Amino acid sequence: MRTTLLDVNPRLKAIGESPCNALRARALHITQELAQGVPKTFSRVVDLCSFDPQREGVPPNTFLQQVLAVCLYPELLSDEKCALDVRQRARRLIQSCEGSSVGCYTPSSGLVYIQHRIAEFITRRDAGVPTDAHSIFICSGFWRTLTMMTKLLSSSEGEPQNGVLVPLPYPHTLAMVLGLAGIRSVPYRLREDAGWAMDLEELQRAIRTARGCCRPMAIFISNPGNPTGHVQNRKSIEEVIKFAAAEKLFLLVNEVDQHSVHGSGIQWVSYKKVLFDMGPKYWDRVQMASFHSLSNGLMGECGLRAGYMELVNVDKEVMIFAETLVNMDISSPVPGQLALDILLNPPQPSEPSYDLYTQEILTNLATLTENALRAQDFLNSLPGMSCQPAVGGFYVYPRVDLPAEVLERAKAAGVEADVLYCQELLEEQGVCVGAGSENGNTGGEYHLRLCVGVSSVVLEEALERLSAFHLRFLDSYSCGPHLETP
Repeated sequence: MRTTLLDVNPRLKAIGESPCNALRARALHITQELAQGVPKTFSRVVDLCSFDPQREGVPPNTFLQQVLAVCLYPELLSDEKCALDVRQRARRLIQSCEGSSVGCYTPSSGLVYIQHRIAEFITRRDAGVPTDAHSIFICSGFWRTLTMMTKLLSSSEGEPQNGVLVPLPYPHTLAMVLGLAGIRSVPYRLREDAGWAMDLEELQRAIRTARGCCRPMAIFISNPGNPTGHVQNRKSIEEVIKFAAAEKLFLLVNEVDQHSVHGSGIQWVSYKKVLFDMGPKYWDRVQMASFHSLSNGLMGECGLRAGYMELVNVDKEVMIFAETLVNMDISSPVPGQLALDILLNPPQPSEPSYDLYTQEILTNLATLTENALRAQDFLNSLPGMSCQPAVGGFYVYPRVDLPAEVLERAKAAGVEADVLYCQELLEEQGVCVGAGSENGNTGGEYHLRLCVGVSSVVLEEALERLSAFHLRFLDSYSCGPHLETP
């Protein structure tokens, strides 16, 4: 029997094709054309659509590479060319693996040693707040752990559809993950005019809307914000926790960019720390899943595929099913699990690798800070663009005002206007950026998603090309001929 479109999961068909995936596919095709000598006005494609820093000029971390090299080739344990702390760390990590080999499976929830090391990091980060290693689940990245939680929260067929409150804008794959699980997304708008702040009245409006169409079960938060780059202060977090407690909502907290706060004077604090500080009235009532990832942070090890989720204050009966879901999956790649230990437990001042490690991390943070400021200033200088400050994470999220003719042409082409803008930018200048409509912003508001977690040279090149395109694009619709749809 031949499988046809009629056989495809209806939930998957409802999601449709992602504009980001289509742009990335076209960017890859253009790269192949360049390699074949097809003439273009540019020599290479610059991808600012999503975070993948090592692809765009950010060097990998030396200590992490050295430790993993020894773990993969243990004969280097006796090689004195490797620093002593590198060999000591590698030896401990190798011994934590089954069969003392990274080629062995681990428990589905992750290496027990790494779970405990993660728990130690969280307790240290949160100034002594207790952490149970058994509440930590290691998976192959943030989206894998979130997918597990959506399976846990989704309702059965025929029952009222469960809903999750999601921010507008949201991470560009969030709606797809929820939709595939059969969970309804109920948006609450962040206040762009206030630096993308969360607004309690908007949350209350969203919960009223939710109750008219589904059964609200949880609220999703990104802190630092993705793609907005905002960082919540303690007062804002307390308001959200009180709201979740009053409405009996499970907190799904994306904290993967916690190491990448770069705004002057900005302090990041975890939801778990604030929840604990609010006392038993909330600590004993509010349930939460907190997510972290090796892909983010200042290492940007996207290809090693590892992240973890901590479940906080979750009932024992529910934990049993969380463990069941994890056990249905194969363990995440072992090198990624080992790299989590390095991300969360870096070299100490007394160790030989400390100086180089610290220098590399501080250099990456300085580049990220300068890139964010440079991009904001540059984008705000372009006609028809405005960009709120980004003080955390790896994106800036400017608003772009598009002429009515662009909107009409996009409608005729069956795409959002910001998608049309991104398509033409890629074709003309070889710069791939994300369209804000992928992040949930539609209906007359258009934004772009630009990753600034790249080398400063790459960012400068991309901004120059973007400027040339933007000015030409606006001019063509105000007084010039129409462009052909790519």
